[in-house]
Amino acid sequence: MSFNPDRILSRYTEFWNKENHDRPLLSVFAPKPGYAWPPIPEPATMKARWEDVESVVRRSRAAAESLYYAGEACPQAWANLGPDVFGAFLGCEIEYAKDTSWAVHFVQDWKDHHWSEPDWNNHYLKKVLELTDALLDDSRGDYLVGITDLHAGMDALVSLRGPQELCFDLMDDPEPVLRALDETYRVFDPIYRRLHRQVAARQKGSTNWMGVVHPEGWYVTGCDFMCMISHEMYKEFVEPGVRHEIALFGNAIFHLDGPGALKHLDSLLLLPELQAIQWVYGAGQPPAREWIPVLKRIQAAGKGIQLSIVPEDLPPLLEALRPEGVHFSCWCASPDEADALVRMAERAYMR
Repeated sequence: MSFNPDRILSRYTEFWNKENHDRPLLSVFAPKPGYAWPPIPEPATMKARWEDVESVVRRSRAAAESLYYAGEACPQAWANLGPDVFGAFLGCEIEYAKDTSWAVHFVQDWKDHHWSEPDWNNHYLKKVLELTDALLDDSRGDYLVGITDLHAGMDALVSLRGPQELCFDLMDDPEPVLRALDETYRVFDPIYRRLHRQVAARQKGSTNWMGVVHPEGWYVTGCDFMCMISHEMYKEFVEPGVRHEIALFGNAIFHLDGPGALKHLDSLLLLPELQAIQWVYGAGQPPAREWIPVLKRIQAAGKGIQLSIVPEDLPPLLEALRPEGVHFSCWCASPDEADALVRMAERAYMR
């Protein structure tokens, strides 16, 4: 398992600068023919499956080795305790299942809880830092190590309180919510900076769960909770946090999750420092090629696009969209199919 980091970083630099005139960036993955997973003992408990350092590192390396990479795809791994891990840094517990995890909500009254700085002795925070170091030790240039999945802002408050209760709080007594929101960023910012330094000191290139790479540093901003609130509430409770995160990260892509979030898209497109939108249309929705009007709105506003597709989506998307600042990720059945998709994209923009 190996990849050319200089080529990957060069191509992603073109993506961020919207200078990839030849074709969209394509991260295409397929099963590696004949790959046999090494025997890795199953941890004794579900908690150990997620937190045992040796087991996580061995499974991460095996997963990276098991794939064929085409286009701008490259091997990656990151310390993953699930999407509620920042809520765990703030005090909630995490329940683990085999392939997912969730927060145990604990806040009953915001007035009883205050945050001023990270608790560097928090079990989950220490575990993420430990796992990230272990992956960096193991990678040795074979794969990129990403920053863990951090959800700040209102999504963090959902981890602490629960979505329904948080909606009631916004209607009944919003001031304590705004105070808690501000305080949680006092925890978030130092943790993000610490994780960024941890990775940047030991590898060229920055990545995370989205799989996009930046030569220096970037991160995902977003708010899944905003599907549940009005646009007026979005402007008051969500957008200030998004602006804060964009300034903190320096380079950012907004994770726009589901049709219910589209009512806020026009406001997001007005944020001058936001570089791109990841559109996630969601399970049970039409495929990516049916969302071309939304994608054209994003491009018309001068923003980049990140989109997960299936192979059948590619021809109409290549016809409809300009390549600059566009990144598609796709899974294929075989290396031949993966390579064919890249060649299709190359031919589409030949002049």
